[in-house]
Amino acid sequence: MKIDEDVYMSNRNIIVIGASAGGFSALRQLVADLPADLNAAIFIVWHISPDVRGVLAQVLGRETKLHAAHAVDGEPINMGRIYVAPPDHHLLVSDGVVRVTRGPKENRFRPAVDPLFRSAAHSYGRRVIGVILTGGMDDGSAGLWTIKQHGGVAIVQDPHEAEVPSMPENAVRAVAVDHVVPLREIATLLTRLTAEKLPDKAGSVIEEDARTKREIDIAMENETFHANILEYGELTPYTCPECKGVLAALKEGGRIRFRCHTGHAYSADSLLASITESIEEGLWSAIRNAQECIMLLNHMGDHFAEVNDPRVAAMYFKKAKEAEIRASIVRKAVLDHELLSADNIREQANK
Repeated sequence: MKIDEDVYMSNRNIIVIGASAGGFSALRQLVADLPADLNAAIFIVWHISPDVRGVLAQVLGRETKLHAAHAVDGEPINMGRIYVAPPDHHLLVSDGVVRVTRGPKENRFRPAVDPLFRSAAHSYGRRVIGVILTGGMDDGSAGLWTIKQHGGVAIVQDPHEAEVPSMPENAVRAVAVDHVVPLREIATLLTRLTAEKLPDKAGSVIEEDARTKREIDIAMENETFHANILEYGELTPYTCPECKGVLAALKEGGRIRFRCHTGHAYSADSLLASITESIEEGLWSAIRNAQECIMLLNHMGDHFAEVNDPRVAAMYFKKAKEAEIRASIVRKAVLDHELLSADNIREQANK
């Protein structure tokens, strides 16, 4: 699409969209409602397993007259295009070009929503419209907050109609959202916002811009050792579930999130989920080791019984029984263990 430079610079024309569980059908409906002459570039992150073949771009291309494709690192940003994050890659934007990287995971995902939103806000400021759709947990909330800090517009799908409401609900709690609307109304809203001229006023006061740039560099796979992201937060007693590095607490608004010196990032919710998952994995590992110990003890008991050494055999059998008792305690612990998140804690608190 040929771009009128004045319109290009004075309109909101960078649309970034994040979705997770339930996002496949939501994104199909959203792009199907967009006009073919939309004067904006659209960037989409949908959480998907790294070993799944990415078909979202092809499916969206059948739903709209806009050109939809997986983003390619280094390609120029053009209006009337839909750029989709490929599986196992972050999607970012940087001053006129698309970046596709395998930077550290954020909130346990790659692609993650926050890096895209953060990079768009840093490069395009008030021209950015951020959209959070259906999904679990809270990826995108931190990025949407950054968009607002840079003067952009924040849109959230109405949580009451979202297939999985957690991402929209967390975004509404964390950010002064401009619009909370049903999915069927988002395309019309985007069309209106992109057609409006930006008001002649200065953008919001931008805080923590150096830290934002540092975090973008991490996602873009720039050298992280010298980035020293830890200087922007307070060291915590927590370790990164991904690499076991120390985590620093980063505060923004009323939220707190965490990042390690190698680059992995977590919201408080995703960190809690990772830690409780690690506890379960550790307990099952302990049960496996206990069972192996019991089998070995019984095997050795049988061996000494066969060589006519009943006293030693009896002691091996006794130790096997004691190990069985301990294993049953650990098994009960793992069966009683629950995977925690902010959502299920709020749900239990409201019962």
